[in-house]
Amino acid sequence: MSKVWFITGANRGFGRQFAEAALSRGDRVAATSRNVGGLDEMVSEYGDLVLPLELDVTDRNGVEHAVKAAFDHFDRLDVIVNNAGYGLFGMIEEITIQQMRDQMEVNFFGLLNVTQAVLPILRKQGSGHIIQMSTIGGVMAFSNLGAYNASKWAVEGLSEALAQEVGQFGINVTLIEPGLFDTDWRGSSAVHAEPMPHYESLREAAKKRAADPSMIGDPKAAGQAILTIADAEKPPLRVFFGKRPVEAVPAAYEARLKGWDEWKHVSLAANGH
Repeated sequence: MSKVWFITGANRGFGRQFAEAALSRGDRVAATSRNVGGLDEMVSEYGDLVLPLELDVTDRNGVEHAVKAAFDHFDRLDVIVNNAGYGLFGMIEEITIQQMRDQMEVNFFGLLNVTQAVLPILRKQGSGHIIQMSTIGGVMAFSNLGAYNASKWAVEGLSEALAQEVGQFGINVTLIEPGLFDTDWRGSSAVHAEPMPHYESLREAAKKRAADPSMIGDPKAAGQAILTIADAEKPPLRVFFGKRPVEAVPAAYEARLKGWDEWKHVSLAANGH
């Protein structure tokens, strides 16, 4: 049975690959973008399977109208992919408060806007799957990406609680945590804070880590992978996409467990009795 998808940021990057993977097998897609012209090629190729919608996820009223338009057009919504977002590059001392607010407005509040708008529909249906695009930076942190990390850690906490709340209604929630992929994430879609010379060595080290070609994933393969997640009878709450998180995150969690254990005597003493 074909599915109906609602995908934000569907004009490029992961969003486009997810949309095309779904469309290529006959699913229907409400594809949203701030620049709806970026969806013309998709509409030309897939015709009535695509409903292009202009959408800025930070516009609460616009989100509600887009969700309603998609539901009215397709008569149901099965898979919601909160993909819209961008990376803010900068050390904590370098980023401005406005840059941080803008980052949270899109990556966190935009996702919240869409999530809250679709929940009444999915709850009434008694089914649905909300897929939140997180990142390896949503479960561990990296210098020069503290603001981005913060926005995605917020998404992780929100979504884990959401899964506990809506499971009773037949709604699944999945956090996708990709490593570095060959998308425009580090390119024109990114925002960069004014660099300070004091942190140049950290910036150079980050560039070297990102340059390892074996760790850079193929977005088309990710497009096929999301179909597996969407089709799963019992989808995961969290799933890595790509090689780097599979290798890096377990080691980071082992280090956390070790640190907690080393200081357990203080933790218990703090309990008082």
